Amino acid sequence: MTKPLSVMTISSGHSFVDVLADGLIDGAGTDPFHLSDTLVLLPNRRACRALRDAFIRVTKGRPTLLPAMQPLGDTDEDHLALTRNLLGETAELPPEISPLRRLLLLAQLIRKHSPDGGQLSFDHAVHLAKDLTRLIDQTQTEGLSFSHLDNLVPERYAAHWQKTLELLHIVTSHWPKALAAEGCIDPADRRNRLINALAELWRHEPPLNPVIAAGSTGTIPAVSRLLQCIATLPSGLVILPGLDRSLDADSRSVASSDETHPQYGMLRLLTDLDIAPQEVAEYRPYSAPRQFEERRRLVSEIMRPAVTTEAWRNLEPFPGKAFDGITRIVCPDEAQEAGVIALALRQSLEDASKTAALVTPDRGLARRVAAALRRWKIEVDDSAGLPLAYTPPGMFLHLVANMVSKRFAPVATLAALKHPLAACGHDRDVFRDNIRLLERRILRGPRPEPGLEGLRQAVPEDLDFESARRIGALLKALECAVGPFRDLMELPERPLPELIAAHVAAAEALASQGSVPGAERLWQGEAGEALAVFIGEAEQASSVADPIVSKIYPALLMTMMADRVVRPHYGRHPRLHIWGPLEARLQNADFIVLGGLNEGYWPRDPDPDPWLSRPMQEKFGLPLPERRIGLAAHDFAMAAAAPKVLLTRSQKSSGAPTVPSRWLARLDAVMLAAAPQAKQRARQHWLDWARALDAPFKPVPSIPPAPRPPVYARPKRLSVTRIEAWMRDPYSIFARDILKLRPLDPLEADPAAADRGTIIHDTLDRFIRETTGALSVDAEARLYEIGQSVFSNLAKHPVVHAFWWPRFERVARWFIEIERRRRADITVSETEVQGQLALSVDNLEFTLTAVADRVDRLAAGGYAILDYKTGKAPTSADIADGFAPQLPLEAAIAMAGGFRNLPPERVESLSFWRLSGGQPAGEIQNIKGDIGELAEMARNGLVELIAAYNDVKTPYAAVPNPAKAPRFNDYEHLARLSEWLGTPPADAS
Repeated sequence: MTKPLSVMTISSGHSFVDVLADGLIDGAGTDPFHLSDTLVLLPNRRACRALRDAFIRVTKGRPTLLPAMQPLGDTDEDHLALTRNLLGETAELPPEISPLRRLLLLAQLIRKHSPDGGQLSFDHAVHLAKDLTRLIDQTQTEGLSFSHLDNLVPERYAAHWQKTLELLHIVTSHWPKALAAEGCIDPADRRNRLINALAELWRHEPPLNPVIAAGSTGTIPAVSRLLQCIATLPSGLVILPGLDRSLDADSRSVASSDETHPQYGMLRLLTDLDIAPQEVAEYRPYSAPRQFEERRRLVSEIMRPAVTTEAWRNLEPFPGKAFDGITRIVCPDEAQEAGVIALALRQSLEDASKTAALVTPDRGLARRVAAALRRWKIEVDDSAGLPLAYTPPGMFLHLVANMVSKRFAPVATLAALKHPLAACGHDRDVFRDNIRLLERRILRGPRPEPGLEGLRQAVPEDLDFESARRIGALLKALECAVGPFRDLMELPERPLPELIAAHVAAAEALASQGSVPGAERLWQGEAGEALAVFIGEAEQASSVADPIVSKIYPALLMTMMADRVVRPHYGRHPRLHIWGPLEARLQNADFIVLGGLNEGYWPRDPDPDPWLSRPMQEKFGLPLPERRIGLAAHDFAMAAAAPKVLLTRSQKSSGAPTVPSRWLARLDAVMLAAAPQAKQRARQHWLDWARALDAPFKPVPSIPPAPRPPVYARPKRLSVTRIEAWMRDPYSIFARDILKLRPLDPLEADPAAADRGTIIHDTLDRFIRETTGALSVDAEARLYEIGQSVFSNLAKHPVVHAFWWPRFERVARWFIEIERRRRADITVSETEVQGQLALSVDNLEFTLTAVADRVDRLAAGGYAILDYKTGKAPTSADIADGFAPQLPLEAAIAMAGGFRNLPPERVESLSFWRLSGGQPAGEIQNIKGDIGELAEMARNGLVELIAAYNDVKTPYAAVPNPAKAPRFNDYEHLARLSEWLGTPPADAS
C-alpha cells in the first residue's frame, strides 16, 4: 500500500520552488552530502533553473551541494545502463530525430503521397508537417496508436476529411520506415520509453536515495505512471502544485471528470493512487497569514465546476481580507494596458526587498511591457524569449532573401540595405549615404525594371559624374556580394542546402564593414549564436528535401525559423520577471500582474487542426481542447492566490472589441454573491498615472509657423504657377524655394494623375508641332499613333491598360473634333512656349517665368492662350479674386512680348481645356471678362505681393487664409498644419 505521506502538496500562494528548496535543506539536516544524493524531477528545464535560483535565495548565497535536478523526459540513461539484462533493448534507445529534419521529412512525405502533391508547394507542405508533428507528439504522449485510424470510419465524414484520413496513413506506412532509415525515433516516443523504462526499473530495483517528483500535475499518461511508481517507493515523494484540499464532495466528484477544472489531473492521479485529497499533507506546513487561506478559498470558489455553481446562491460572505491585495484594471487598448503594467512593476521596485512579475500567455503584451520598462532603463527577462525571426540578425537574413527574391524591388531593397548590419564592405556612414543617394535618384518614383541591371538602366542620363560614380560602385559591390545567391534564386528549382549556403554567404558579404568580416558581425551576441545554431541545423536537415522552387525559399526559411526563440543569458533585472503561465506555476513574487485576461488569450482559443476534426479527435481518443482550458485554469488559480495581485485586460485588441476572460466573469459572480461591497475595488488611478507620463507638464497651444528670412534670401524668380502657391501658402515657397526642400516621390509609385497629365500634354504637344494647317482625314489615327508612342513606357502597367488608354481615346476623338473647327481661325500654334517678365519693385529685380501649354496666333489678330488640365480647373471666383493668376499672368507676359518668338500683341481669350476622358471627354472653360483688365490686375497684384515680401517683417505664413488653402500641399506636415489650424495667426511683430 502507498503510504499517505508519499504524496504531498505545496499550496498556492507560496513560491513552490522556494518552499521546496527550504524543505530539502531542512530535511538534509547537518549532513552536507544528503542533498547531493537526492534526485529531484521537475516538469521542465525552466523549473530546474528556478529551483537552482531558489537554493541561492534560501541559503542566502551560502555554498551548498545541490541535489540532482532533471526535467521529466530527459531522464538519465545511466540509470538504465545498469539494468540492460532486465529491460532488454529499451536501455539502448535510438536518439530523437532533429526537429528540422523531422519537419522536412514529413513535408516530403506529404507532398509525395498527397492527391494534390503536384500542386502542393513545399512551403505549404511544411506548414502541414508542423501540424502533423504536433498530432504525432500528442498521439504518442497519450499512448495511442495510429493503427486505430481505421476505426474512425471515413465514410461518416465529409469528403475532404476522408482524403485527410487517407493521407494520415503516411504516419503508419511510411513514417516508421523513414525513422528507421534515420536511425532515430520521435521525441515523444523516446520520452515515453525512457519514463516507462525508469518506472519499470524502479519497480524492480527501488533506489536507495531519495527521489522527489515535484510540480507535475500528471496529465501526461507516462508521467502519471512514473509519479505513481515514485509514490510507492520507500524513499519516493510526489509533491503536487496547489492541490485544493477544501473541495466539497460534489465539486470533487465533478472535477475529477471535468477536464476544464484546474484540479482534474491531480484528482485523477490521486484516484489512481487511492488517496483522498484530505489525506495529502502540506509539504511545509507554514503558519500562513489568514489572508492566504481566505484567498485560496476565494480562488477555489471561482473555479467551482459549472454544474455546482448554484451553491453561489447560498454563499457565505467572504471576509474582507480575501479581496485585500486584488486590484483590477480595465484599459482601453493593449498599448495602455502595457503602460499600466510597466508603471505598476516599476513602482514595486521602490521597495528593495520586493519582487514582481508579469504573468501572461499573450506574447505581444509581454513584448510591449518589456519595451515600456526601457523608459526607466529596466531590462526584464521574458521567459518565452524573443522569436529568432524578430532579432536583428534573423530579420537581416530574411530581408536579404526577400530582396533577392523580389529582384531588387525598391521597398525590399531599401529594407535590406538600411538594416544596421548592412555595409557591403564599406564604412557604415559612407554606405548609408550611398544608399540614400540610390534611393533619391533611382528607387523613388515608378518602379524600375527588375534586377540589378534594371537599377543600372534607371540611372538618369543627366546625373552628375560623382553621383553616377557612387551609384555605379554601390551596384557593383551589391553584384559581388549577392550575385551567386541571385543567380541561384533565378533558376526554377535548386537544392535547399545550396540555397541556404549561398544565402548565408550573401548575408555575410553584405554584413562586412571595412576590415571587419561579415561573419564576425552577423553571428555575434546571443541572437547571432542562436541564428548560427539554426543555420547549422537547417543545412544538415535540408539534405533530405528534394529541390524546391526557388521563389518560395524566403517563406520557407521563415516557416523553419518560426519556432526558434532567443533567451538572454544575463543582464536582466534580478527582481522583475515576465513569466508564461507554466513558469509561474512553480514560482511566485511579492507582486503578481495577471495580464491579457481576455477570452482567446487566457484561456487561449484552440488552434484549428487540419488533420482531425473535433469528432474525429474524440473518436480517436485524443484529449479535447478542454484539457488545455483546465491547465490554463490551474495556472491562473496558482498565480491569483498571491498576496498582491493586479488583474488587467484591454477592451480592444487590434481595434476590435474583446470579451473578458471567463475567470474574470466568475470573479464578478462570486463578488456579487459573497461580497457586493468589493465589486468596486478597481484602481483606475494606475491608468491615469500611465497617461500622465506622456502628458505635457503644461499644454502649450501651437501657433502657425511664420518664418521671416532676410530679404536677400527671398526668391527673386518664380513661375506663374508658384505665384498661386505664394498667395495660398507662402510657407511652401519658404520650404521649396528658400530652404530648397523637395518632396520625395513614393517608392514603387503607381503612375499617378500628374503622370497622366504629363503624358497627355506631351502627346498633344507633339501632335500640334507635327500637324499644321487644316487637319487631314487621318488626323485622329495620327494622334493615336503619337499617343501609343508616348504611352509606351507605361503601356504594360495595369492602370494604364485598363483605365488611362480608354480615356485617352475619348480625349483624342473630342480633341480632333474641336481642333478641326478651330484650325480655320488659327495661323500658328506654339506649344510649351517659354516666357518671362522682368519687374523692378523697390529697386529690387524680380523675374516672372512661364511655360504656356499652348499659344495660338489668331488669323484676325491677337493671341489665344490655353492650358490643358486633366484635373479640376480653377473656379471663376478664384480667377476673379486673383487666387488663380496663372493665365492672366501669362496674358501679361504675352502682351509685354515676353514669350519666345512671339511679338507683343493683345490677348483675345484665355481658356482651360479640361481633358478628363470621362463624360464628357473634354470641355473648354473660357475666362470671362476683359482680358486686358484681368492681365493688368494680375500684374499689379503681383507687384504688390513682391513689395510686401520685400519687407523683412512679412512672414512666410502657412495657409494664412484656410478657406483658400491649396488642394494639394507637399509641405503640410512640415508646417504641422493639423496641430494649429484654427488657432490665431502668429504675431507679426
